[in-house]
Amino acid sequence: MNSIELFAGAGGLAMGMANAGFHHCGLVEWNPHACQTIRENPQRYSDAHGKWKLYEGDARGLDYASFGDDIAVVSGGPPCQPFSLGGKHGGSLDTRDMFPEAVRSIREIRPKAFIFENVKGLLRQNFASYLEYTILQLTYPFVTRCAEETWESHLARLERHHTSVPIPGELRYKVLFRLLNAANYGVPQKRERVFIVGFREDLNVEWSFPEPTHSEDALLHSMWISGDYWERHKVPRSKRPTQSTKMAARVSRLSALRLGDELLPWVTVRDTIRDLPDPVKSPNNKVLNHVYIPGARSYPGHTGSPLDEPAKTLKAGDHGVPGGENMIAMPDGSVRYFTIREAARIQTFPDDYVFHGSWGEIMRQLGNAVPVKLGEVVAKHVAAHLRAVGA
Repeated sequence: MNSIELFAGAGGLAMGMANAGFHHCGLVEWNPHACQTIRENPQRYSDAHGKWKLYEGDARGLDYASFGDDIAVVSGGPPCQPFSLGGKHGGSLDTRDMFPEAVRSIREIRPKAFIFENVKGLLRQNFASYLEYTILQLTYPFVTRCAEETWESHLARLERHHTSVPIPGELRYKVLFRLLNAANYGVPQKRERVFIVGFREDLNVEWSFPEPTHSEDALLHSMWISGDYWERHKVPRSKRPTQSTKMAARVSRLSALRLGDELLPWVTVRDTIRDLPDPVKSPNNKVLNHVYIPGARSYPGHTGSPLDEPAKTLKAGDHGVPGGENMIAMPDGSVRYFTIREAARIQTFPDDYVFHGSWGEIMRQLGNAVPVKLGEVVAKHVAAHLRAVGA
């Protein structure tokens, strides 16, 4: 099945789509460093169908007709700064808001389905009306906004359209959105992101988001009840952390339950980097992009990611890596920045993936990326339902 990736960034979601069996007819990205990263990893986006094309530039100038009429899925992560908890919170007033462009792509390409990803901040109460507006635009992409119409007036018109008698033959989509925690799908990061997925109504697809495959309870069970976690990592009892009173009570409740075999433990930072050399002790190691960066420090609200939990959300920041973020918090209380390779593993990029730019620029790419594995899980679920209806 053919797909198009908008706002591709460093290629996390696009790679997940490719891993799920989609063939990219084109990837669209404006950032030159991210574009070069994609160019340097062609094997991750091509398949037996032939080469893909990278469009470097503003998606708002793109002619979607050039992609042809056989596009199964449009995917992408519209720039999230307007809604990010760490951003300026401009929402619909922010010129970086690319949701209108996402809607245009659906209107002009008319794909069988779409997958869009955005930050948790999109669900904040002060953006509730704009989220409703976005969902209704994606549901009715041909009910377009007039030149002099405010988005609030357009929203009211869309609401009236939504509650009126359906127009026979009208192009519309069944749209769902949900906040997904990447850790619940095997990503070593507690990264919460909103996914918006829609299927063309005439396909009659019955769909729901994929069920979690991993859980925190299963991790706690493997640590404090079975002990498998510590034994796997060869951590002696004397080096294991002490349970807090709250954690001890939780573990006590878990020990009285029988956990099902269907859920695996959350993947931790230690799980993820265990086979990498220590970049401090081995500065001349041969691992790609695995270089120690000095200067990390901890301060209130920015204490790094504990070694024996999934990482906190990797962040991008307007000016590179935010101070105190994107760090490992070691059991002895010390902290250091994640190397590029460690951060890439946390975002589930393969070890041979090459990133372009300075350390700060690459960490920005990683902080903005969709975890490859999470993108693949959602894309495979979408693909399976499209195949089930013969689409």
